[in-house]
Amino acid sequence: MLKVGITGGIGSGKSTVSKIFELLGVPVYYADERAKDILVRDQELAAAVRRHFGPETYDANGMLNRKYLGNIVFNDKDKLALLNSLVHPATIRDSNLWASQQKAPYVLKEAALLFESESFHYLDKIIGVYAPQPLRILRVMKRDNATREEVLARMHKQIDEKIKMRLSDYVIQNDEQHMVIPQVLALHAQLLQLAAAT
Repeated sequence: MLKVGITGGIGSGKSTVSKIFELLGVPVYYADERAKDILVRDQELAAAVRRHFGPETYDANGMLNRKYLGNIVFNDKDKLALLNSLVHPATIRDSNLWASQQKAPYVLKEAALLFESESFHYLDKIIGVYAPQPLRILRVMKRDNATREEVLARMHKQIDEKIKMRLSDYVIQNDEQHMVIPQVLALHAQLLQLAAAT
């Protein structure tokens, strides 16, 4: 089975593109959503997070105190790197297990930090979803009710969009100038062919 990553900067529309692949019957692993679940479900990971960030990281029911943890990591680059170093390996393990349970010619792993987390090493191909920065900023401001400065701060935590696209095997233009569905259909056909040949 072919394992394909799909990535792009914040506001690029990678989740929207992933949903189109899902409509075509392609199983999609949403790394950010799964990571939230793993932080609660994986007891070893939860213990490590408590050890490094304090017992207040989880409430009495074992649920993650996102606000508390967010306040720590989003203002401290080193703390964020530490959290990522704990979460990323657990997410990679989880996504590999998930992929092994799927019955499709290929699967997608949707993740903003495919290159930053080194998880691209476990994938056969990478799709980059591209949108120009001004459009991405507007999308995220609208979606998250965020200020331009907040969006830019989040963007600066990710690898530059143009570098991501150069590192990707395929690029889908989601810039409101190109139609997305025909691009997805053409790529789907290509990936099915590739999966059949492997």
